[in-house]
Amino acid sequence: MFVTFEGGEGAGKSTQVARLAERLRRGGREVVTTREPGGSPRAEQIRTALLAGAAKPYGPFAEALLFSAARLDHLDTLIRPALARGAVVLCDRFADSTRAYQGAAGGVDPEGVAALERIVVGRTRPDLTLILDLPAEAGLARARRRDLGSARGPDRFEAEALSFHQRLREAFRAIAAAEPRRCALIDAAGDPDAVAAAVRATVAGRLPGLLPQERSDAA
Repeated sequence: MFVTFEGGEGAGKSTQVARLAERLRRGGREVVTTREPGGSPRAEQIRTALLAGAAKPYGPFAEALLFSAARLDHLDTLIRPALARGAVVLCDRFADSTRAYQGAAGGVDPEGVAALERIVVGRTRPDLTLILDLPAEAGLARARRRDLGSARGPDRFEAEALSFHQRLREAFRAIAAAEPRRCALIDAAGDPDAVAAAVRATVAGRLPGLLPQERSDAA
């Protein structure tokens, strides 16, 4: 199974990836957690350049090309081999982020983004995409608190104007509405425990048998 987590800055994707992975591993599953951009050594090098803003002067299409190059290596090096041996792959961001960030928010022609996705992703599409949704203002506030705790400043995308992040949110919501069989919109405004419960309920409903059976206190 291939499950991706999407959403704007500060939505809590990495936290929810870790929580779902822990629950699956308790049920005996092999779970591979990964992220984009990144996930493989060469893709991580591209990630460093992208988040530092090295490609920003060349425009959103150039960034989309670099994201696609990183994704191609990520798929070939990590994701496809893991899926082939029967592992569950949980990925923090995937192709939908390119649709939202460089496409809807960045202004790259949707047909161009779709063409890159067809070439790079091919048939390796997520079985389920969980889109963590919350207002852009709330997500950016969370991201700022996180950055203060890690003593690092905002990255290339976190530093964009509020209007950019508002477009991102609408883009992700539009993706969820356009592909309801693959995507599920999760309210990410609550605390991590509440969001994790919503994630588990969605996974249990969409991918029956993937999660281990919950045990009651009496058991």
